[in-house]
Amino acid sequence: MKTGSRKSSSAGKSMGMMALFLITGAVVGGILGELAAGSSLLAGVAPYLVKPFPVFDLPPVAINLYVIKLVVGFALYPNLMSIFGIIAAIILFRRF
Repeated sequence: MKTGSRKSSSAGKSMGMMALFLITGAVVGGILGELAAGSSLLAGVAPYLVKPFPVFDLPPVAINLYVIKLVVGFALYPNLMSIFGIIAAIILFRRF
C-alpha cells in the first residue's frame, strides 16, 4: 500500500553531494564578498561582509612516518558572505 507521503527532492541525494554544495556555496560566497569589498557602491557595508569569524582552528600537526611526512591542520574562518553562500547552497540543494 502506498502511503502517499511526498518525499523531499533531497531525500535521494548523498551526504557527499550535500558537502560539495556547502563547500561550493561557502567558496562562491567568499569570492562574492571579496568582490563586494572592492566595490565603491558597497564601501559602507563591505568591511562587515568580509570580516572573518574564527569558528575552528586546528594548528598544523606534523606526523613523521619515516617514509612520508604528513602535515595536517584545519581552520574555518567564514565571513558573512560565505554564510550567505552556505544558506543559498542549502536552499538550492533542497530544491533541486
